[in-house]
Amino acid sequence: MHHQLEKHYVNRVGWLRAAVLGANDGLLSTTSIVIGVAAASPDRNTIILAALAGMIAGAMSMAAGEYVSVSSQKDTEKADLLREKRELEEMPEVEVRELAKIYERRGVSKETALKVATELTEHDALAAHAHDELGINEITQAKPLQAAFASFGSFALGALLPFAISFLAPIKQMVYFQYGFSIIFLMILGAISAKTGGSKIGIAVLRICFWGTVAMGITALIGHLFGVTVS
Repeated sequence: MHHQLEKHYVNRVGWLRAAVLGANDGLLSTTSIVIGVAAASPDRNTIILAALAGMIAGAMSMAAGEYVSVSSQKDTEKADLLREKRELEEMPEVEVRELAKIYERRGVSKETALKVATELTEHDALAAHAHDELGINEITQAKPLQAAFASFGSFALGALLPFAISFLAPIKQMVYFQYGFSIIFLMILGAISAKTGGSKIGIAVLRICFWGTVAMGITALIGHLFGVTVS
């Protein structure tokens, strides 16, 4: 029987974080905007415009923010790798001993650690130091464009729900329809993210519903307090 390679949840952490964060933000922030506007100004055109503006601006902001953030991480990784490459060229013996010390701290005997460090250095010195000294590997390596596109797409997808409801829901019950549907989809989103990430579904659902309710409740209160009458 052939042994299949195991699939670990950590392999998904990069794109999963960006996608879940984007969808959650898209749904929650756009719904909060619509609820706040609906509580202040019960006019469908105003509500639809607010939903559309929130979806477009939010998606662009998420993509730009994610790209800048991950690009900064990538620049830092690149600088560390360049410094490590220079050190490997200038003092290879010191770097081998440094790598061996890392393995020793993990419980490997001194002789074995030195042997492993030497063999890995002969195979690919920079890759060995990147992985074991700097903590950079294929899973955690920064990918700005991937993160930006994932954030943009997931935010827009999440924001589509409140945008669609702003067209279809009765204007007098707009706040309640927005809240109800958003909570349902937040629960689904929380369950999917927990299942994909291998964590407990119940805790994830309760957490996302609690903070979603808080966010939407505050915006509804602000909209109600500062509401205006549309002539």
